[in-house]
Amino acid sequence: MRLIVTRPAAQAQDWIARLHALGVDAVALPLIGIEALADQAPVVAAWAQLPAAALAMFVSANAVVHFFDARPAALRWPPATVAGSTGPGTSAALRAAGVPAACIVEPDASGPFDSEALWRQVRDWPWTGRRALVVRGEDGRDWLAEQLRLAGAEVAFVAAYRRVAPVISGAQAGLVQAALADPAAHCWHFSSSEAIGHLAHALPAADWSRSTALATHPRIAETARRLGFGQVSLVGVLLEDVVARLARIALAPGPLTGPAG
Repeated sequence: MRLIVTRPAAQAQDWIARLHALGVDAVALPLIGIEALADQAPVVAAWAQLPAAALAMFVSANAVVHFFDARPAALRWPPATVAGSTGPGTSAALRAAGVPAACIVEPDASGPFDSEALWRQVRDWPWTGRRALVVRGEDGRDWLAEQLRLAGAEVAFVAAYRRVAPVISGAQAGLVQAALADPAAHCWHFSSSEAIGHLAHALPAADWSRSTALATHPRIAETARRLGFGQVSLVGVLLEDVVARLARIALAPGPLTGPAG
């Protein structure tokens, strides 16, 4: 069975290389494009104000990469500021960018990995009058910001990148058509509801009723079901979780709707 990885290109290529090393037939079909913003001034300004923030929350590994790409050369991560992460990929990007492990807060290792799980780690902090920064694309993660505001924090946002819909053409279009023609031989991996939305927009008449999807969060799974995917399974965010679930599907084809893992 071929696994179609729909993560943004940079993360997808890393996954494909690791999956191939494990003997998994996998191919990238990025369904979210990630672009740097033309105006980097707000990110540079956010770096200057970072020491005053108790928490800088990063919504994704892409947020980390583009925020640090705009870092002024003279600045380093302030030791009194905690970097908030929603999962292992974002935490790995923070460490790769040079943020000390002691400065990173993330959900419990058992998951789930989302804003709600991160909030459980920081909700008991004394937030009144403290500052928090949310590093994101051009929108998103308003829920966590609202929780911080209700707890008394002053919350600011900075857009470090923008997400764009992909153009599915050429070999990628051929991949999609092959997956639709032979759904039993393909499995889709979704880590974003937005990616599913882009797929729906690109192929509004497609029949997904015989197709199988892996989703990393219940909300993503529900989006896949609304599009019409006939088999949707929750799976953990780690690559090893995906490999294990893919093996289960190959051994026991049929509806899989159980918990992640």
